[in-house]
Amino acid sequence: MGDYSIQELTSILAMQGFAGLSLFSVLLLMALGLAIIFGQMGVINMAHGEFMAIGAYTTYMLSVMTETYFPEFLSYYFFFAIIASFIVAGVVGYFIEWLLIRHLYKRPLDTLLATWGLSLIMQQIFRSLFGAREVSPTLPDWLMGSYMPTDTIFIPINGMFVLGLTTLVTIGVFILMYRSSWGLNVRATTQNRVMSGAVGINTTRVDRMTFALGCGIAGVAGAAFTTIASTGPTSGSLYIVDTFMVVVFGGAASLFGTIASAFSIAQAQSILEFFISGSMAKVLTLLTLVIILMMRPEGLFSSKVRK
Repeated sequence: MGDYSIQELTSILAMQGFAGLSLFSVLLLMALGLAIIFGQMGVINMAHGEFMAIGAYTTYMLSVMTETYFPEFLSYYFFFAIIASFIVAGVVGYFIEWLLIRHLYKRPLDTLLATWGLSLIMQQIFRSLFGAREVSPTLPDWLMGSYMPTDTIFIPINGMFVLGLTTLVTIGVFILMYRSSWGLNVRATTQNRVMSGAVGINTTRVDRMTFALGCGIAGVAGAAFTTIASTGPTSGSLYIVDTFMVVVFGGAASLFGTIASAFSIAQAQSILEFFISGSMAKVLTLLTLVIILMMRPEGLFSSKVRK
């Protein structure tokens, strides 16, 4: 700290803060999908990171196709890539729920092992289709460069775009979960599955669509991820631990808790990584979370439901 002037330290904190916002955006998108699956359904989905990779690879493929066949649309393809990532990951998630997950409800250990095996299978599929090397899509020109509010602060445009995308998705999830009849069905099924079925709610369909929605949001996270890093077969698995941390620390069924948790974890890691090593920053962050969870095992914002 003593080697930096006040102005330099302010600039460093501002830029690291915005770097943390980029990580926050990806973590929040991942955590929103996982919070829906884990918080609402009680399913421990260890393959959630691979659904993020599906979104990233979908964006990459659309980038290659656009460059090859429709280069004049290169400035616009990314918007369609976000939608396509949501659809492709959601459809795969729908199929996986029907094929595997529906047989494992109320068996959390079996679900954990099965989805961990699924993640390894999906990683090998990625290697077979795209190779072991990391790939990156060609980003539109308007996503490149930085905004300079001062001479010493550089804010990447792609980070601001990802933050805006995350804000829109978060608002959409809130409206869907708390202001729609489908969201009411999901919350009713969560609180009392037997009674929900008795009043006519198709709980099987609710489960399947909820899982597909969570996977689709992870696909959107994958599209956002391509703006800040390259994609490889194991890219998604690198984020799964942090994503579970966000969901558990914030409160498994709390949307506001997920947002607050993702923000605090991303900012802590980003700022600490500048002053100490990345591994030590991770250790300090995890240690702090463990201490807080020892005092509040239900998370920061636990949902109070009648048992």
